Amino acid sequence: MSDDVQTRAGFVAVVGAPNAGKSTFVNKAVGTKVSIVSPKVQTTRTRVLGIAIEGNAQIVFMDTPGIFEPRRRLDRAMVASAWGSAQDADIIMLMVDTVKGICDDTKRILKGLEKRKAERPKSPAPVLLLNKVDKVDKGRLLEIAAKLSETGLFEDTFMISALNGDGVADVLAYLGERMQIGPWLFPEDQITDMPARLLAAEITREKLYFNLRQELPYATTVETETWENFEDGSIKIEQVIFVERDSQKSIVLGKGGSMIKEIGAQSRKELQQILDTKVHLFLFVKVRDSWGEDPERFSHWGLDYNA
Repeated sequence: MSDDVQTRAGFVAVVGAPNAGKSTFVNKAVGTKVSIVSPKVQTTRTRVLGIAIEGNAQIVFMDTPGIFEPRRRLDRAMVASAWGSAQDADIIMLMVDTVKGICDDTKRILKGLEKRKAERPKSPAPVLLLNKVDKVDKGRLLEIAAKLSETGLFEDTFMISALNGDGVADVLAYLGERMQIGPWLFPEDQITDMPARLLAAEITREKLYFNLRQELPYATTVETETWENFEDGSIKIEQVIFVERDSQKSIVLGKGGSMIKEIGAQSRKELQQILDTKVHLFLFVKVRDSWGEDPERFSHWGLDYNA
């Protein structure tokens, strides 16, 4: 960015119920994948930054875990991370899945926003994103918009489809004008603050979510153990998939290793596209009972074990 151009920058927290489309929206806004997505809820486990440029403005999106009723320590840490990101943001955007409507989790978030308004009355009002509008009829859409508008919480409302990109450009233009005047917060060519090792692990975890049935993905996590760059530009990556029981390990491996091979092939293909080089990916499966209660795992994700 030229020195004689007045620059703007700021943080935007995207909050919402699980599977509302937050990660899809952030990826679309940034223009490339910075956060994994899947049809299953609670895919995002920690705050992910996605950095978009809109004219002279740098918009730093904080993709947050879905906010829901927590049942275990990991759940509580994820929800705490989401609210923590919201408190730190210059602008909060609440994303609502219009197919599900105003669900219990969304109602819980509205109460949290009402509390924030009472405690911080001078803070900017949140912005409402009504997502998946291409999948609902106009009457239902207007009814949802009217009910949420009645809360008096929101400064503006946008109707979008994060998946196909409808309305996303309008949101970016709006945010670009509302970022604070000041220097950019990250280099111009940076799109995320996530280390490559962690992004690689997240890509493999995404493939687990797509390929494993029912609740098993929630009993798994992935960590990149080694990362080696070769002179020809290729990369060797070794990752460990942690599960909680031997029976889960068998499912992840599949008959004759068929499942782990498929997951590895899908992850390798996407990593090669993202890293723009040949990737040698090796996956291992280990059993670690109650890994979701392990403080080391929380530190790995950047979550607070005591949340």
